[in-house]
Amino acid sequence: MAATKPEQALVEQWRDILALHARTQCELDRVLHGHGLCASDFEVLDLLSDGPAPDGACSFRVQEIAERVHLSQSALSRLIARLEKDGLVERAMCPEDRRGVRVALTGKGRALHGEVLPVQRAVLTRMLTAESG
Repeated sequence: MAATKPEQALVEQWRDILALHARTQCELDRVLHGHGLCASDFEVLDLLSDGPAPDGACSFRVQEIAERVHLSQSALSRLIARLEKDGLVERAMCPEDRRGVRVALTGKGRALHGEVLPVQRAVLTRMLTAESG
């Protein structure tokens, strides 16, 4: 069954979005590599630096991070373990639920985030404004 013109336009728009995401993700990975990070690492640091978690705490539950960074639970766990090993984040048990884990930036993580933030934002500006303009 042949797609209608509106359906085809919708499919092309979707594919354009996917291609833009892939190009932007690759460029972020390329420029962040020099700082020892990948795009997903930066997203976690950026989220943790944004301020208090939804419940007002200074750290985020792993589930709160997973809802925002679009990684599987296992991929996020590996990423957080790597960031912790590098001294960028620290994990602690949730005081309100001992089964839960909270993650917070360390001083080293906050400093690296501040150093890399302008680099990441410049890539987003270049990649996303080039596409829309």
